[in-house]
Amino acid sequence: MAVIKANSEDVKLLARLMRAEAEGDGEQGMLLVGNVGVNRVLVDCLDFKDIRDINRMVFQNPGGYESTQKGYFYQRARQSEIRLAQRVINGERIWPASNSLWFFRPVGDCPPTWYDQQNTGRFKAHCFFSPTGDDCPEVY
Repeated sequence: MAVIKANSEDVKLLARLMRAEAEGDGEQGMLLVGNVGVNRVLVDCLDFKDIRDINRMVFQNPGGYESTQKGYFYQRARQSEIRLAQRVINGERIWPASNSLWFFRPVGDCPPTWYDQQNTGRFKAHCFFSPTGDDCPEVY
């Protein structure tokens, strides 16, 4: 059962985002990006107040995703990414993004914090960051 509301177009949109942000990190990397996106829809805290659907989450500006803001969000979702998006919409959570609201691709090592959020780990090129339970209890 889905943890957020999503129709077939929402699933495709999330799949496009996952592909644009993490195709180079493979299926697991895309699932991690999908976790962050679903988490942003689930919570009502920090930079993500009133982000209640996938479309608003994908195109949030400011505070959204580099791919939608810098022009590399143009490829359509393939069936493989659509299946991955459906998995995270259905509630699959994968560490280090299981409770993360942020990720980015640093040039070097992951910093211990990013915008006062704790580093929860790295997968290939991306570092993931989670708020504390006090800052954003809905993500836990």
